[in-house]
Amino acid sequence: MKKNQVLQIGPAPSLINEHLESNYEVIKLWEHEDAIQTLKARCQECVAVVTSAKYGLKNEWLDFLPDLKVVSSFGVGYDSIDALELERRGIQLGNTPDVLNDCVADTAMTLLLGAGRGLVRADRFVREGQWPRSEFPLMHSITGKKAGIVGLGNIGQAIAKRLTGFDCEIRYHNRSEKKGVPYRYESSLKALAQWSDFLFIMCVGGPATYHLINDEIITALGPDGLLINVSRGTVIDEEAMIKALQDGRLGGAALDVFEREPYVPEALMEMDNVVLMPHLGSATIETRQRMSQRVIDNLDGFFREGSVVSRVV
Repeated sequence: MKKNQVLQIGPAPSLINEHLESNYEVIKLWEHEDAIQTLKARCQECVAVVTSAKYGLKNEWLDFLPDLKVVSSFGVGYDSIDALELERRGIQLGNTPDVLNDCVADTAMTLLLGAGRGLVRADRFVREGQWPRSEFPLMHSITGKKAGIVGLGNIGQAIAKRLTGFDCEIRYHNRSEKKGVPYRYESSLKALAQWSDFLFIMCVGGPATYHLINDEIITALGPDGLLINVSRGTVIDEEAMIKALQDGRLGGAALDVFEREPYVPEALMEMDNVVLMPHLGSATIETRQRMSQRVIDNLDGFFREGSVVSRVV
């Protein structure tokens, strides 16, 4: 029996690769120099696309995929994929939510503790032999502080759960108030920033949230505030953040994501009050295995039952 043809946009974890090779006819787009020519010549019968939040799917390619019915993407974010255009064309989109909630929340807490207690600076202080010659500066406590969360989705709630263990007071800002959560809703993002000691950015990326965290919000967070981002780099106006850090209008930042990944502004690398990670939110062996399995389940579920498991559109 002829195998269904799958277009794979970029490299994937071995679990996905092995499953695709065993069960589908796979076209590996990244191995071809001319993507458009490959789409024209080889992908007229492609029924499925496998991609990721990193590699996305260009709208201009869709016209060369007339039989496309399903897209299975590795990652919870899909701002690099036009979900509305897929919906308009009757193409299902599946992603990998929920299986990474705890892992990303753990990363957010790592950034909070690392920045709040000066872990990176302290490590460098010891390694550079400064300890015998001077005292490390006092840092701020974490316990009992005020924590604001922008985007109280599943990951945001997992962060909130962890923060309660530090006796933090928690408030959140969403497009609308969530029912059934024990945290106070703040309709004004600026007011939330003014209130917060720590501000966690947990909303989705894309045009609707582009530079949501602008100079006004950053200034409201203030010279003792800590900005933590484990969502998408585009949500923060990076230039405004850097200027606020340089001017002392923002106390610190702890960042797992950036506007132009993998390129990080030199100014951020030079600051002692900034902690940087290379987009490792879900990057553990266990979580990446679960995400890989969900990509497979979405794809197989579509061909078996007509619908992906974790459906976006």
